[in-house]
Amino acid sequence: MKQIISQFIPQESIGEVQPFGNGHINDTYAVTDTQGVRRWILQRVNHHVFPRIEVLQRNVAIVSETMRQRLEQEGEPDIERKYLYFYPLLNSPEKNYYYDGESYWRVCRFIPESMSMSELTPEAARFAGEAFGRFEEMLSGIPEGVLGDTIVDFHSMPFRLRQLKEAVEKDSVGRVAKVQDILEEIEKRADKMLIQERLHEEGKLPKRTIHCDTKVDNVLFDKGGCVLCVVDWDTVMPGYILSDVGDFIRTGVNLAPEDEPDLSKIGVNMTIYKAFVEGYLSTAGKFLTPTERSLIAYGGRLMTYMQTVRFLADYIDGDKYFKVHHPEHNLQRTRAQLRYLQCLEEHAEEMEALLK
Repeated sequence: MKQIISQFIPQESIGEVQPFGNGHINDTYAVTDTQGVRRWILQRVNHHVFPRIEVLQRNVAIVSETMRQRLEQEGEPDIERKYLYFYPLLNSPEKNYYYDGESYWRVCRFIPESMSMSELTPEAARFAGEAFGRFEEMLSGIPEGVLGDTIVDFHSMPFRLRQLKEAVEKDSVGRVAKVQDILEEIEKRADKMLIQERLHEEGKLPKRTIHCDTKVDNVLFDKGGCVLCVVDWDTVMPGYILSDVGDFIRTGVNLAPEDEPDLSKIGVNMTIYKAFVEGYLSTAGKFLTPTERSLIAYGGRLMTYMQTVRFLADYIDGDKYFKVHHPEHNLQRTRAQLRYLQCLEEHAEEMEALLK
């Protein structure tokens, strides 16, 4: 570990290395200096999930520099705790990752006196909305084409529907017959769920720099509860703001977990929704177009529909992508997401009225 870290930090400065956090994708370690002060975060990037390492690391470098410049322009006194900084290699400063022959590694600055929130209260939802809206607003000046896709077609609805169609045609493990009712529900909504691609082609919906993983625990707070910065930038790439607002609505506004087996427990938490949207519009409202603003509630339905499609495609394909805890887990997830989509549709008029 110290040999890897020394590619970024002089060997004589490095103290101890300890596992850190509870992430499910990358391996993360906290690194102290020789005085025992936690100074750096070392990560082994999961190149199976993120095969385009060079694109990913170039993206985070551009995002980091853009945020630093913006914070300097605003006269931010606590800059080092307000964005992520990734160290360049000592011997190859044009690169910010190291390949050891098997794995890809990177080092970023540790943000001291920070914490994340796992409990989603209305206050936390409002803070999260403010943070993600601010994050998008700060990066809204990055021209289209500068950043690349870290995962190609990650939030592309046409691509996800094609995946499902291919899985149904192959029916490799003989599961299609038992999910005909769900396939019918998906098919009757398919055209409505392609709105963002059509609007983009018509020049009415811009692509922006988005986060793509808008969970409240991806926001760091100081000890007083004030937002420091948004973290976990691996999925930061070009996309539509519907992905960011929609995925928060999908995960944070649901009264139940995404794989809830008791469908009667699934519902829409309008208090959380209202708090998140108020927070989000307080910052993102500075750059959103009227079209983007009008589609926020639709974004929740879109991302829930997309996740329904993804869980079902993986179930039909034999559970190759998502980790499952029992043979019917992906089907359980699919039915839970479909039920939540129906709940969002039932609340659509109320959710859109709040936006106005």
